[in-house]
Amino acid sequence: MSTRDIVLVALFAAIIVVLGLLPPITLGFIPVPITAQSLGVMLAGCILGARRGAAAVLLVLLLGAIGLPVFSGGRGGLAVFAGPTAGYLVGFAPGAYVCGLIAERLVKEDQAELSQFLSFLAASVVGGIAVVYLFGIPWLAYMSGKAFFGTAAASLVFLPGDLIKAFVAMLAGRAVLAGYPLLPQRA
Repeated sequence: MSTRDIVLVALFAAIIVVLGLLPPITLGFIPVPITAQSLGVMLAGCILGARRGAAAVLLVLLLGAIGLPVFSGGRGGLAVFAGPTAGYLVGFAPGAYVCGLIAERLVKEDQAELSQFLSFLAASVVGGIAVVYLFGIPWLAYMSGKAFFGTAAASLVFLPGDLIKAFVAMLAGRAVLAGYPLLPQRA
């Protein structure tokens, strides 16, 4: 990694932490709050690409594991990784990686704007939502002692907000690509 890469990773780790400072919205029927940190995961993947985006998320996870209050609601420490939100937190790193990988493969600087927008949206939805849910929902079902399909159905309440976050990540990814491209290009 170059110095520029390290700075970008640290910058996006800080963005993810700041998004965690926004107050979480708790719902009574599910023990996982609605947070803005998943937007940071999508932004890191769409703007930095797979490797650097995942590195930014891993840095946040490491800082949280050593006890710094970097997670939503000012939480930190290893106990967070034993709670109901642990699956979602663990899913952040592969989510950012997949989001970045899709963006690197689909988004090209010389393609039409609409194609770029749709590619960033696809990357955000697949990496930032589907992959994170793939890790989060099974862990939440295990921790809550409820059936997987019941937990998955209850988790659908997060989908509208996550789609809005994916839309914001799409807009930000396209804006950065147009003004100051950071996304590594892959064949």
